Amino acid sequence: MIKASNIQKFYGELQVLKGVDLHISKSEVVSIVGASGAGKTTLLQILGTLDTQSNKGDSSLIINGIDVTNLSDKELAKFRNEHIGFIFQFHQLLPEFTALENVSIPAFIKNTPKADAEKRGKELLQFLGLEERYNHKPAELSGGEQQRVAVARALVNNPSIIFADEPSGNLDSESADTLHKLFFELRDEFGQTFVIVTHNRHLADMADRKLTMVDGLITTPKIEVV
Repeated sequence: MIKASNIQKFYGELQVLKGVDLHISKSEVVSIVGASGAGKTTLLQILGTLDTQSNKGDSSLIINGIDVTNLSDKELAKFRNEHIGFIFQFHQLLPEFTALENVSIPAFIKNTPKADAEKRGKELLQFLGLEERYNHKPAELSGGEQQRVAVARALVNNPSIIFADEPSGNLDSESADTLHKLFFELRDEFGQTFVIVTHNRHLADMADRKLTMVDGLITTPKIEVV
């Protein structure tokens, strides 16, 4: 599903990632933990194609059998829209749009017909227990509801991989626990792969595999994909 080799990242003279190798299998839930500044979010952004490694010619990032480092900007944007979903600590919903409209935006970008996009959006919101919130704007939703809308948005194009960066960091403990359980229900229901950066020890320990980053490297033994 994901095969990253020798991923390095420099910001000026500061080396944040120091040659990360990572293999993640289909439908696996993987957590990435480590102290602030260890490189977790930088790695997640590169894996999610939101950023690029500094050593393109001496590294590789293969997702679903495609080396994304060889794609043009236009091809990469299309690949990201179709194959990858993102969930962030702050839901990043557009305040002027309803829950259903927010969820449907990635499908509209994909040129999915409006009726089909909204049908899929309603199915996801119903699955997430938000069928009574289709027409509510973010300000009318609780923090947990907003984050579930963000989850639905990440899923609307049926991506094979979901990247989550501190997804429950802005939630109370009850909402966070509900969200954590939801990730595994979604994996079981839709077969997605989840890669989650978190400081939440409970969520990290729930994962199929927990990777620890220290000073720009993964210290946990890596499992090779056969």
